Amino acid sequence: MYQGEMHSVSSQSLDDRIGFIRRTYAHLGAAILAFVGLEVAIFSSGLAAPMAEMMLSVNWLLVLGAFMIVGWGADWLAHQETNPAIQYVGLIGYVIAEAVLFVPLLFIAANYSDASVIPAAGLVTGIVFAGLTVFVFVTKKDFSFLRGFLVAAGLAAMAAIAASILFGFGLGVIFSFVMVLLASGYILYQTSNILHHYHTTQHVAASLALFSSVALLFWYILSIFMSRD
Repeated sequence: MYQGEMHSVSSQSLDDRIGFIRRTYAHLGAAILAFVGLEVAIFSSGLAAPMAEMMLSVNWLLVLGAFMIVGWGADWLAHQETNPAIQYVGLIGYVIAEAVLFVPLLFIAANYSDASVIPAAGLVTGIVFAGLTVFVFVTKKDFSFLRGFLVAAGLAAMAAIAASILFGFGLGVIFSFVMVLLASGYILYQTSNILHHYHTTQHVAASLALFSSVALLFWYILSIFMSRD
């Protein structure tokens, strides 16, 4: 993913580092706004109900499998530094995929739960993300040592989700809290990579990585809020 420590952001000039960080978070902000805009468009157009019904009627292993393939492809495209336009295809494609994936959860939250849980979960997600980001920027700690644990924990979580779909049992609110912790770990890891390991031309890839973790965090915080009803 990275191009070696001699080319990493930590070895560049202060102006280059600041420029890279600004571009990364500007792209993250744009991705979040695009995600919100897509959801508003889907729900205001009346497409949310049929989309949610269709997605909930199929095996979610197929839905999640397709989403994982899209995610891997988007990440690969976002790392094609020789073609900046291709990087944006990856980021835009991933935002669209996330917007589609969230439709059933948001539809259930809006129609079968207290609709106020959606903005509340969004606010808590923003607070958690901001707190983790400030912590990394203030301490400048390198969390790259978390990589192995995060990969293993992510695979275990996917196995648990697959088992719950196959055998029809619920994972419960405790699993949602565990996933919030996992998403927080990803944010710590990815934010420290922005400070220490990404190349200064990898702002699109860095913003995609952060966006994926923010989306994961929002999903499970919203799930926790919905479980209280």
